[in-house]
Amino acid sequence: MDAGLSTAEISSLFAIWSVTGLVLELPSGVWADAFSRRLLLTFASLLGGAGFAAWVLAPSYSVFALGFVLWGAQGALQSGSLEALVYEELDRAGAASRYAHLIGRATALGTIASAAAIGLAAPVFAAGGFEAVGAASALACLAAAIVAVTFPEHRDVRNSDGDERLRAYGAILRAGAREVRRSPALRGPLLLAPAVAAVWGSLDEYLPLLAVETGVRPDTVPLLALLVYGAMALGGALADRATRLSGRAVALVLVGAATALALGALSRTPAGFGLIAVAFCALQALTVAVDARLQDAIEGGSRSTVTSIASLLTELLVVGVFAGYAAGSMLVDHATLFAACAAVYVAVAAVAPRLIGRHT
Repeated sequence: MDAGLSTAEISSLFAIWSVTGLVLELPSGVWADAFSRRLLLTFASLLGGAGFAAWVLAPSYSVFALGFVLWGAQGALQSGSLEALVYEELDRAGAASRYAHLIGRATALGTIASAAAIGLAAPVFAAGGFEAVGAASALACLAAAIVAVTFPEHRDVRNSDGDERLRAYGAILRAGAREVRRSPALRGPLLLAPAVAAVWGSLDEYLPLLAVETGVRPDTVPLLALLVYGAMALGGALADRATRLSGRAVALVLVGAATALALGALSRTPAGFGLIAVAFCALQALTVAVDARLQDAIEGGSRSTVTSIASLLTELLVVGVFAGYAAGSMLVDHATLFAACAAVYVAVAAVAPRLIGRHT
């Protein structure tokens, strides 16, 4: 807005961001199976940093659009690549059962880091304006790239030239699709993962609006948001335990989370955010746990491709939630919309035992 963009132009930038991620999600998963996953993770972080730096150096609509394309590409390249790299390296070390524990802790730390970054943004902006925030964002991406370089990767992707790898692209994509089609044990987690992650991951964006609707002052909104972020971090830490839940237990947790989410929102009070935090804690834990089940079910060499299929389905559902929420916002308040979205999890709970199968 400070650069002179209208609300419509800003909305179009969000659309560019989403479309970029959707278009690149599946191809990036195939690339991660054909090329070095560590290299893709490193390159992805550099793309994001370049986009943030460009926004500060030359703020204009075209540059903002370029930055959102780079940011969308970063997310697509990381999605699937990271999970596949971590799982296969753990499996090589005979520790695949530790995947949920490790990813859950990483998710918790990431959530805490996001909350800390939100808090730090205010004093950094006060001290140095957009330039300081942009520089810090670019440096954070550079640090992420340096970390990615240190990841171990024992897949041998150096013995084939570029043409051979590109020819293998189609074969990898077909192999991933064939595994999904032929493996009932894989299809269940593949469908359940988006069903669990999409709704609460979308509602996260509307928490400040729900908080304002309760009547709190604007300076109190971040405190309510941090309460939910803290619960999400706890959910990541509990993900390892969630992997041991049976299908029936997962269904019960989903119903409980839906109930807490609906009651917390419909209370239309700041205290209701305590129940919303409980719901987000449970749903975060289940999201990581279902991802772990998905990784366990993948047997072929197209791990990143299959993971990206799940991510693509999730993104499509997220877009649907955003569209439904936008339409509903013209008729009812945020509390009612949160309750309506919570009801979706009751339907998911009804099919969760069949999608998970027998698992202890």
